[in-house]
Amino acid sequence: MREIVELTKALIRFKTRASEPEELQRCAQFIASTLDDCGAVYHRQDANGIPSIWALPQAGRTKILLMSHFDVVDGPDEMFEPVETDGKLFGRGAVDDKYAVALSLVLFRNHLTALKKRGIGQSAMPVGILMTGDEETGGCNGAAKAIARIRADFCIALDGGDTGRIITREKGILRIKVTASGKSAHGSRPWLGNNAIEILMDDLARLKPLFDRETLGYEPEGHWHRTLNIGLIAGGSAVNQVPDEAAAHLDIRYTEHDDVPNLIDEMERRIQSPLTVLTREPIFSTGRTPYLDLLQQSAPHARLGREDGASDARFLAAHGIPGVVWGADGDHTQHAADEHVDIDSIGRLYAALDRFIAAC
Repeated sequence: MREIVELTKALIRFKTRASEPEELQRCAQFIASTLDDCGAVYHRQDANGIPSIWALPQAGRTKILLMSHFDVVDGPDEMFEPVETDGKLFGRGAVDDKYAVALSLVLFRNHLTALKKRGIGQSAMPVGILMTGDEETGGCNGAAKAIARIRADFCIALDGGDTGRIITREKGILRIKVTASGKSAHGSRPWLGNNAIEILMDDLARLKPLFDRETLGYEPEGHWHRTLNIGLIAGGSAVNQVPDEAAAHLDIRYTEHDDVPNLIDEMERRIQSPLTVLTREPIFSTGRTPYLDLLQQSAPHARLGREDGASDARFLAAHGIPGVVWGADGDHTQHAADEHVDIDSIGRLYAALDRFIAAC
């Protein structure tokens, strides 16, 4: 445990924000050096400046894959100096997701060392590890490209849930831009113009009822239904000018109850401004696999659950890899100013993963 905690601290000190690509590279080199120290064979890939590293039993093949990421969301510089107190480790990336990188490295090394003592090499390992550098910005150059080169029977994305909850479903993502056009005029004579911001506001008001629980046509469990977040709005260039253009970026999360093409069509019918689909990401679902039964036997106190958010696990289905999302306890502080991981929970997670790998 102490080794995992100290390794997590070292990883937190790398400011692996998307705005600092050189830090991503430095952190990737640190991970590579850690694998070198234990004599592991690994592969490093850089796609459009995003580093990914994986170590597998054989070239491109593993029975069990542990996936994690070492990039983080933005945060003040002081969050990159880890603080350990009251059984918790604080810092940017502590629970999302650098503890998981450290755990994966130590677990892989320990299994490799045990095999080498028996005169057996890495090719007999039942587990492989994958660590990527762009989960927080979509994963398109990290997990998406790496998983395309890896065959696995089962994957555990160590990036969500908690020790008592194994995630088998995550919502899909739909990112949309609405662009309103108007007519400019002087702010003192608004009747001569057509305010694009007002048009946009009216459009957004027309969209919101589509995401009310009362309009879904079924009774959702908790918040397991489609949601809308108006994340970004831009418009106007001067306070005394009627703006002729305004735009909003929308973050929609959807479930298996939604017909996405029909939802997009209905959104277009309700508004006067053009709508552009920027991104559509699939729902993650574990599917049927005997490995889930083995995992539950190794962690008998963990129940199956679902998450409203999304992770790199959504890339698994395209390659026929069943999997789950699981992780240590962090009191839901991912991305928060008090982000932390519960240290004892890392030990419980490690022990359950160790039992699971032994059973495989």
